[in-house]
Formats: sequence, structure tokens, C-alpha cells
Amino acid sequence: MNPIIIRENGLAAAIGLDEKERPRLLYFGLEQSLPAVLPKADFSHQLVLLQASQPAGRYYVPMGVKQHATLPGADLRLSEVRESRNTQGRVVDFLLEHEGLKVTLHWQFFDGLPVVRSWLEIVNQSSEPVGLEQATSFVYLGLGADSQGDWSEHSEVTLCHHAWCAELEFRTRTLREMGLVKARENTSNRVRIGNTGSWSTKEYLPIGCYRNTESGSGIFWQIESSGSWSWEIGDLDHQLYLMLQGPCEASDHWFRTLQPGESFTTVPVMVGAVQGGVPEALARMNAYRRRIRRPHWDNVELPVIFNDYMNCLFADPTTEREMPYIQAAKEAEAELYVIDAGWYAQRGVSWWTSVGEWQPSTDRFEGGIKAILQTIREHGMIPGLWLELEVMGVDCPLAKTWPKECFFRRHGKPIILRGRYQLDYRHPVVRSHADEVIDRLVNDYRVGYIKMDYNIDAGIGTEVDAESFGDGLLQHNRAYLAWLRAVFARHPRLIIENCSSGGLRMDYALLAEHSLQSISDQENVFKMARIAACAAGGATPEQQAVWVYPKACDSRETVIMNCINGMLARIHLSGQLAELCQEHRDLIREAIALYKTYRQTLARAEPVWPLGFPRYDDTLIAAGFLMNKELILAVWNLGSEDKAILRVPLTGVTTIADAEVAFPNDGSSAARMAAPDVIQINHIPAHGARLIRVQWR
Repeated sequence: MNPIIIRENGLAAAIGLDEKERPRLLYFGLEQSLPAVLPKADFSHQLVLLQASQPAGRYYVPMGVKQHATLPGADLRLSEVRESRNTQGRVVDFLLEHEGLKVTLHWQFFDGLPVVRSWLEIVNQSSEPVGLEQATSFVYLGLGADSQGDWSEHSEVTLCHHAWCAELEFRTRTLREMGLVKARENTSNRVRIGNTGSWSTKEYLPIGCYRNTESGSGIFWQIESSGSWSWEIGDLDHQLYLMLQGPCEASDHWFRTLQPGESFTTVPVMVGAVQGGVPEALARMNAYRRRIRRPHWDNVELPVIFNDYMNCLFADPTTEREMPYIQAAKEAEAELYVIDAGWYAQRGVSWWTSVGEWQPSTDRFEGGIKAILQTIREHGMIPGLWLELEVMGVDCPLAKTWPKECFFRRHGKPIILRGRYQLDYRHPVVRSHADEVIDRLVNDYRVGYIKMDYNIDAGIGTEVDAESFGDGLLQHNRAYLAWLRAVFARHPRLIIENCSSGGLRMDYALLAEHSLQSISDQENVFKMARIAACAAGGATPEQQAVWVYPKACDSRETVIMNCINGMLARIHLSGQLAELCQEHRDLIREAIALYKTYRQTLARAEPVWPLGFPRYDDTLIAAGFLMNKELILAVWNLGSEDKAILRVPLTGVTTIADAEVAFPNDGSSAARMAAPDVIQINHIPAHGARLIRVQWR
């Protein structure tokens, strides 16, 4: 049988059969690089990695820590290839089987994009139970196959380090620098990046990019899991493989027995190909994210948000304290006003371990919670409230009356994390309570925005109604997403912000549903600048909520930087807005007025980083967005000395353009095109920033 060749949107894949008629993925990448002679279809080029508990003598032991060699994955036979189309594009399904196990590999293509979404559906049609230990969503042996020499000399990988208050730090390293070298045909180590637990992005974002520096071609990917996940690159038979998956037994305590007739579906992943580097890959990744995201008016209109928490009320709201900020937010022309944490707690009472009922405080707001929310509406803004619906404090009265199955448990005991229980959204009592809270806030309080926070990591999972901790977590993750979709079905105009101590669940299982993402809890404006500059790598700009939180003691330049931090994404206004002097209030209004002239084009913009991705200690940073024939570019000088003249290169620009300093518009700095592809900025002060607007004729 000749290989099956799939060509779509510049991508190409070749699937051949080995001598036992088992399918093997021989090529995946750019169509232009599809080789005339494909590699031999052998054991190593598995189309699917699937490890099940095997009878004695048939268990395939992998090399060292690698998870590439599996059974019955290696023995699956191709029974049929089905093709169809849906609203997104072409669909190719590979139907595989072995001894009563039916496996379908789904490939969803997207019209106009060189990417594919991939996942497995596994059905046990045998008469015996089958124990699953590992099931990948995508695997390919052949990275760097177009290298003429040693792949370890020509392979680099970009990943995104991610941590609380230090989110979104992209790093590119060679495989040799990451400890993977071509020592012989098969070494025992690998490069593995992943997460175990319910804070899906507490160490890394679930994305990556491999690039062959010799040919310039690359493969990029995204794993769409709000819990455990991993990607792995290793060597096998002198080649490199890429493996993408959700939880597995070896790393994440996941095991699942399929009884006869039962099925299991893996987490979806996206894989794409590109000629170029990480910026080109992220541009295509953002386009894909927009395709899979739930359509919502918020991502079209991009209203300006005021939230009373950061550098402001810090979870101690009252009518007296809110009123000056409501007025200041109105004067700044904010369109949403969110009362953050504390609205449910009596004054002077520590509420951290008692949350869970979500009933309004009786002593914080004159006339009750409805009165202050009505005041916000009367000032022309949509009111919002903070919730944390996946947890319950150990001192909450409900925790003493609910069934024990409502909470994550391990070794027969409930899991307590920072004084809270993790709720299990598989349980109807949990979902019913969450529904009551949401419906009360929307229907009774007339809230239009919810900041949904999540401040614990539930660890490896739960044993309740699950034979493994990891499967209990995965089932909960999926039940929560199903609950969330039902909320949006009832309340289609409701905006829900995804927040997990800032950006600790910045994944596209959640962001395909939520309108926007809180990118960080970082309180320092200068450190926030570095995070904001990289935000387009983690989420689309129209989904990034970036704090703009000036203090009364801030200098003029610090207020300007505060504004610019948010002007490339979603302005998340806060800080001591009511205490600012008139000059600084005028700066805020100027920034927001300018932002409103271009914000709706952000939903179609492509990110650019003219000076590369900033490192945590970099002092000169530039980031922006291309929108039609316009570039909005932020430039930060985080050093201690003024920059008298700064030249910023623009890759690939050849036409004539005009440049200006758009903010602040006070004549303190000037910009011009020193060449068709070079912006010259005259004077950026120390610890200062400027927003440049470039328009092509």
C-alpha cells in the first residue's frame, strides 16, 4: 500500500504501513518540506502511543524514563480512514483496532491555518477490562529529519517558564544545552516539560516550539488541559520524537480501567508547522486560539475594567471606601467596575477559611450589596463581583453538612490546602450550589462580570469515585468545564475572568471558555512591564487582563508606564485612582481615550517583539501588535539612565511609514522612521515607557 499523504493549509502528513500493516507516521510538517523519499515504516514511527496493562511477557519496557514505546499502541492496525468537513475545516479520522480495542485518532484542521487539533477516543469492545496507563494525543518521530548533520547541533527548543508573579518568561535553548545529545542510537534521557496538579501553569505554559536552525523550519504545539499534562522530546533510532499528552500513570498518578463498552477521550492538543521562529509560531497559535474560543461580545468590544483590589482596597470593600473609586472610574471612562474579594465577609473577620456560602456581608454596604451595585450602574458601568467557587473554607458551615464525596480526598481523608477544601464538580450538590450562586448574582444582583479566582493547587487528584488520583482530577476538570458551559448557555452575556492567583491556570481548556485571563498578581509596575510585554505568547491580547494600578506617590513617568503596560491588552484599572493628582488623572484619561481608538482591532492583531523576548532582568524591552497597516509598539526603558536616542528594528518592513509617539502626547519624546525598517525614538527617560504608533502609507 502506498503511503497516505494528507495536505492541508501548507501542512503535510504521510502515514505508511509497516510489514505487519500497522500504521506509522512517517512525516509531519510543512508541505514544502515533504521529502520525495519517505523513511521506512518501522516500529519506531508509531501513530499512537497507548500503554495498557499487558499479560506477562508482553509488557514493553521503555528505555530509561522515556515513555515512547508502548503496547498495544505499537500493534494497532488501521481499519479505515474517514474524511468529513465541519465549520472549522477538514476532519480526518484514523480508525485503529487491536484485540477488541477500538481507537480513533481525530485530526481537526482549520481553514487557512497550518495547524491540526489532535486527540484520541478509545473504546473497549472486548469482553475483558483494559487498564490504561498512558494515551498520547499526538506523537511524531522525525523532528529535525531535514538536518544534514547531527540533530543536537541544529535543534533548539523554546519553552515558557511560568511562576507566581514571574509569569511568561520565554527561553530558547539548544537540545545540547538541555542535556540531550546524540551519543548513540538511543539514549536513556529526554527533555520533558509538564505539570501535575490543578494549577496547570504553575511552572510552565503548556506550549512549546522546536526549530531546526539549519533549515529554519519549526513545529509548535499547545496542550489544552486545566490539570496535568506533559510534552516530551527524546531520541530514538538516531531521530527525535515529540510526544504530547494529558495525565499518565508514570508522571501524574493517572490510571483508568475501561470496562467492556466503556470509552475514554484524551485531552486535545494543537500541533502546527512554520518556516521561521517563535514569533511566527505564536502568531499562528493566536489565530488558532481565536478559532477555538467561545464567541463573546467582550472579546469584540474590549471594555475597560476597573477592579478595586490591586494596590487599592485589597479585599476590604465598604460603601464609604468604594464611592470615591466609583466616581474616579467613571471619570476615567471605565466601563466595568468589579468589587473584588471581601464583599461576603463581616468587617474585621478573617474570611480566608470561611468562604463558601457567598452571601453578602451585612455590615459593609449601606442598604446592602444591591445598593452599591445599583450605584455602579447609575455611574454608567457594568458591576462585577469576585468569586472562588472551586473551594470551600474549612470553617464554612456548609462543609459540616455536605456529603464527604463533595470534597477531594486521598487515603480516606479530605485534602486541606491553605485552610480550604477542593470541591469536586462531579457531585450534584457542588454543581447545584454553584448554579445557585451564579444565578443569584446575575438574576437578583444584576451582576454582568465575575472574576473567578482559584488560589490553591489540589495536587495529584482525588480517590473519590476514581481508581486513581489522576483520573479523579481529570474527571473533575472536565465536569467543571461542562458546568461552565452550562452557565454561559443560561447567561450568554455574562463575562467571566479566569484567575488563579493571577496566571497559574493560563491554559486553553479554560481560555476557550472564559472571556479573559488575569495574567499576574505582580504588584510592582516595573516587573509587570516585563510580564505584560510577553503576554501575547500566553493568550490572545483581547483576553489578557493587565493591571494598570498607579499609586498617589508615583511619579509622572511611573503613571505613564502603568498605562502602557495595559495598552497592548485589556486595561485592568486599579490602584489609588481616587487619590491621584489632577495631572495624573488626566494622563489616565488620555491613555484610555487613545486605547479606545484601536482596541477593537486587537482581536485581529499579530504580536511582534522587535528586540526579542525580554528576560526577567532586561532593561530595554519592546513589544507590540501589527494591525492592518498599523503598528502599536510599546517601548520600556527599565534602566537607571535616560535613552537619548533609541533605534528599534522592524523585521520585513520595506514600505514607507510614519511614526509618532502616541502616548504621552506631551512632546517629551519624539519618533521617526530612520529607515524603512528602523524606528528612531528620541528620549525615553530612565524607568520610563512610550507608546509608538507607526502607520504605513
